[in-house]
Amino acid sequence: MERLKCLDGLRGVLAVYVMLSHMAPFALLPLWLAGLLSHGGAAVDVFFILSGLVIVRSLEGFDYRARPFLAARFARIFPVFLAMFAVAVAVQPVPTGFERMPWIAADSPAFAIWSQGWPRHWAAEIAAHLTMTHGLLPDGLLPDAWVSFLGAAWSLSTEWQFYMLALLLGRRAWLVLLGLAVAGVVWAAATPEAWHFSRAFLANKAGYFALGMVSAGGGRRYGLTLVAVLALGWWQGGIGKLMPPLVWAACLAAELRPGWWSAVLRCRLAQWLGGLSYSLYLANEPIQKLFGVGLSALTSGDGWWFTVFWVPGAVGLPLLVAMALRRWIELPALAWGRRGVYTRGHENSR
Repeated sequence: MERLKCLDGLRGVLAVYVMLSHMAPFALLPLWLAGLLSHGGAAVDVFFILSGLVIVRSLEGFDYRARPFLAARFARIFPVFLAMFAVAVAVQPVPTGFERMPWIAADSPAFAIWSQGWPRHWAAEIAAHLTMTHGLLPDGLLPDAWVSFLGAAWSLSTEWQFYMLALLLGRRAWLVLLGLAVAGVVWAAATPEAWHFSRAFLANKAGYFALGMVSAGGGRRYGLTLVAVLALGWWQGGIGKLMPPLVWAACLAAELRPGWWSAVLRCRLAQWLGGLSYSLYLANEPIQKLFGVGLSALTSGDGWWFTVFWVPGAVGLPLLVAMALRRWIELPALAWGRRGVYTRGHENSR
């Protein structure tokens, strides 16, 4: 299967942006820069569109056979996730020390980024994460389970919901996904807030996966799906929700028509970051918390000194951890997955 180099670079850009969006609320930054780095959720939505394209190509490569496809996905997702989830569980009870950071406003998104305290229903929440079902649970059943322990892992549950639907329905899944996206909007409008599903529930992100799936073929189907996703985004959140499909359209154009944006995504740094993207995405939050808690104790409430050390450390340390994860866990797991898929395919051909 031919590599799409612009989209590999896009992974790297998105992962770095998510990391910066987790860093920014803790630093004393100019308002324009803090605002520029406040769209981490939109970056994850672009990841979902990218996943729609990658998964449909992967399913076609496996002839829609469940066993090798799921084995490959398991090897891709779970080893790094399990390593960082273990770290996150250990970091969960560490006090955040926000009282030592008086420059952070009470309504800052910082309070929603770092895990705070041991969950009351911890056993159920750990079980939900290990089975990737934490995105299926509304707050009325298990409050905030979708972001407990390792917050970034909420999207992995959404991914697995998509994998199973795509595997079940095949090429027709894109149309069902669009229907689910509409159903998600209707459900949110018609039910009490306690029974709303989080953004980790597939219906709330289904349009993005549908757009990715039809991107493989382009043409009229892609155009109609893009219009539908833009319309749903406008209905749900205005202009901010339009960013993911528009960024995606620009990246597809870069893949087809070389230019400055294509050069950025194809450059060696972007490609290298693309290789680190999954490990970096999962590692940045708990590593930043450990560093930030210790740094806030050392800087004793001085926001400027905190920022001086925080910005390079909150970027550099997750990158170093991601490099280690990539070398020692992710690449060996991917090699193991490829060997297993090849062996099973060889046996099935006899």
